[in-house]
Amino acid sequence: MPKAYDILVLGAGSGGLAFARRAAEFGLKAAVIEGGRLGGTCVNVGCVPKKVMWYTANMRENLQNAAGYGFDAPIKSFSWPKVKTARDAYIHRLNGIYDKNLAKAGIDVIPGWAKLAGDGQVTVAGPRGPDDSSTYTAPHICIATGGTPVMPNIPGIEHAISSDGFFELEDLPQKAVVVGSGYIGVELAGILNGLGSDVTLMLRSKEILSHFDESLRPLVQGEAEANGITFVNEAALQSIDRSSNGKLALQYTRHGETITLDDADEVIMAVGRHPLTDIGLDTAGVALDDRGFIQVDRDQNTSADGVYAIGDVVGTAALTPVAIAAGRKLAHRLFEPNPDSRQDYSCIPSVLFSHPPVGTCGLTQAEAEAEYGAEGVVIYTTKFTDMAFALADHRPKTFMKLVCALPDERVVGLHMVGHSCDEILQGFAVAMKMGATKADFDRCVAIHPVAAEELVTMR
Repeated sequence: MPKAYDILVLGAGSGGLAFARRAAEFGLKAAVIEGGRLGGTCVNVGCVPKKVMWYTANMRENLQNAAGYGFDAPIKSFSWPKVKTARDAYIHRLNGIYDKNLAKAGIDVIPGWAKLAGDGQVTVAGPRGPDDSSTYTAPHICIATGGTPVMPNIPGIEHAISSDGFFELEDLPQKAVVVGSGYIGVELAGILNGLGSDVTLMLRSKEILSHFDESLRPLVQGEAEANGITFVNEAALQSIDRSSNGKLALQYTRHGETITLDDADEVIMAVGRHPLTDIGLDTAGVALDDRGFIQVDRDQNTSADGVYAIGDVVGTAALTPVAIAAGRKLAHRLFEPNPDSRQDYSCIPSVLFSHPPVGTCGLTQAEAEAEYGAEGVVIYTTKFTDMAFALADHRPKTFMKLVCALPDERVVGLHMVGHSCDEILQGFAVAMKMGATKADFDRCVAIHPVAAEELVTMR
């Protein structure tokens, strides 16, 4: 007879764990099913290890700038293996913390890969394969399976690694090609370049970061180029070959011409992620949308009664904090119960950990003009050199932009690139969520001298 729970969660990533733990606080008996490590993409092959590597690259940048401040701090060596060992140990500790927190909350962890069986049932294939399977049942099932990197179907793709595979690299590649124009590609290219690799970023489109505000794209690319990254825009990768010396050769087409890029040590594919949906959705009557993501309504309900979906698998704002918030609010809606508890997907702050970082919240200028009309939008911008680089040889610019909607100039978009923009954004996002106007920003007395003061002194 299947073991019964109040809720079953498919996937032990940030969203699924948030839902399970909040539900447990309401007294429900919960189990989380996971075939990999606890914490999902973010903790194991995403936000957390990526940020560690970003800090590592920043450390080298700080050492390079130290001479301007009177320090003789030559970079004698860098050990990628040392950083990787320490980073992996840090992630392992986080996995253990998740395990302890789940046990403390009385939540069972079921190892294995789950499939929906319909009628509130889930089958789990254990570590020993199909013969090692069990069935569980619950009136509430939450799908939080996340996604996995896309690997294009081209000759020689086996010679490339995914963005997940980046964290398995045993040493710093001397020459790397990163394929992809989105935030993952830009971030990984910046990390490798910051640590000393010869980096080429290859993209199909004319510009990087197509979903970001149009003012940010050339600034991020310009700074990356100044740091030494080579951009190959409007390029379609055709094949990857490994030569007898172990180096990789990439053949791509650009403007009708076939070109070969030789002598790469690593090719890293960062061309997107697709949702993990091979979990028996048809059997349970769970529908997908036209993009292949699980279709949900505003309350995270799927097309099947008692089955919900949150996080990257639904394809809306694929960010860890969004999945966490959606999971918690779903638990409150179902079990508090609070029928008005649902995730608001508007005005979500996010950060791109490029060099320097990007912070963005709300509508881009193009989105605002589409919603309010060009005549209904007022733009404020500023550009300056952060004081952190006043004595440095390399002085990257900081750019900030406010997108305001008439008639009261409510701040509906905030976009910036520069030193500390990642840390500045959170507080201003709170103000935007509360409906702050440009006049509200202006009424706030500036802190001096800090970069953030520019956001309350724009004219």
